[in-house]
Amino acid sequence: MDTQTLIALIIFISTYAFIVSEKIDRTAISFFGASCLILFGVLNEEEAIHFIDFNTIGLLVGMMIIVNILKKTGLFQYIAIKSAKISKGEPIIIMIVFCFVTAVLSAFLDNVTTVLLIAPVTLVITDTLNLNPIPFLVPQIIASNIGGTATLVGDPPNIMIGSAANIGFLDFILNTGPIAFIILIITLFLFNIIYKKHLIVSDDVKKKIFEFDEKLAITDKTLLIKCLTILFLVMAGLMTHQFFGLESSSIALIGASVMLILSKANVEETLHSIEWTTIFFFMFLFILVGGLEKVGIIDEIAKVIVSFSQDNLPLATILLLWASAILSSFLDNIPFVATMIPLIKKISLLSNMNVMPLWWALSLGACLGGNGSLIGASANVIVAGILKKNNHEVSFVEYMKIGFPMMIISIILSTIYLWIFYV
Repeated sequence: MDTQTLIALIIFISTYAFIVSEKIDRTAISFFGASCLILFGVLNEEEAIHFIDFNTIGLLVGMMIIVNILKKTGLFQYIAIKSAKISKGEPIIIMIVFCFVTAVLSAFLDNVTTVLLIAPVTLVITDTLNLNPIPFLVPQIIASNIGGTATLVGDPPNIMIGSAANIGFLDFILNTGPIAFIILIITLFLFNIIYKKHLIVSDDVKKKIFEFDEKLAITDKTLLIKCLTILFLVMAGLMTHQFFGLESSSIALIGASVMLILSKANVEETLHSIEWTTIFFFMFLFILVGGLEKVGIIDEIAKVIVSFSQDNLPLATILLLWASAILSSFLDNIPFVATMIPLIKKISLLSNMNVMPLWWALSLGACLGGNGSLIGASANVIVAGILKKNNHEVSFVEYMKIGFPMMIISIILSTIYLWIFYV
């Protein structure tokens, strides 16, 4: 192993260790790690920029702008209140309906934004019913990660995979969408069994739900119509962008620019609301993995995997699915996926395997694996924080008693699905 290879490996492992330990902010340490690659000559500035996937970055930025403007209309609060009324104040039905709404919104927006918008309304509903919000919000966490698995834009790992493998919006819907829907239905059925006895209130309490007026949640009807029109066109564009030779990021950014103009939103305020720390975290991760790729470490790992699997596609697919799920339960799935992407690309060059099943296995494992623990995905951490601020705390073990078995069930179903249809 030459000096440059050793330096790249030490920098990557050290940075990853700090990301996992959470002792230093993940964006700060990834920034430092990427800088060290340039400082020690593993990459030059031009090579570092070359390794950044700007299609992923553009898609994230565009969707963040669109969602930020859309949420100002009050649409999400309207949907939540309307859903509670449709449930007629029945707690178990409210829980199931809210989970379904969360999953659907997570598929077409993103799961982090969805839980940020739905969780506060859920707390208002549970306070009205005098119920513990944990049986409502823990299922919402799991539903958000399941919903995010179904589409290109639902979860950051899918955005990264779609860009790297040139997989479009429709491809995700047709390949990960069906199993995500099946998993959601089975998960909701299981939650009905788990929580039904704990979610019982009197008829008088149920009637309080009807005191809410969902129409008051809509703050700007004109803006809502504009935003929904643009969102519909963006979704249509994402579904068909491959036919027009456009990148998904171009569709999202064009939609975001049109929404900024038509909404007359405060541009400075809107751009300030973008999660720039997440955006830069992605950029620095791409550079860190690019360092491994340049010195040949990715090549060597790919050769070992190809040798071990001996061109056995079923074995490679199932191993990747389960490894992705277990690791993503306890590690941040974004750096894991960033590391696996060039690996799968290299496997496709070194073997005769059709690697498409590997991309679907990585997507399902990384996204669904996030349900395994309280730190498995960003949505989990955010909801836990919202609960704590409202004097309701869900412990790591308490969550894991529900989340980990649900994750294992979802991966078993994914294994059967991949085995039947892809390997």
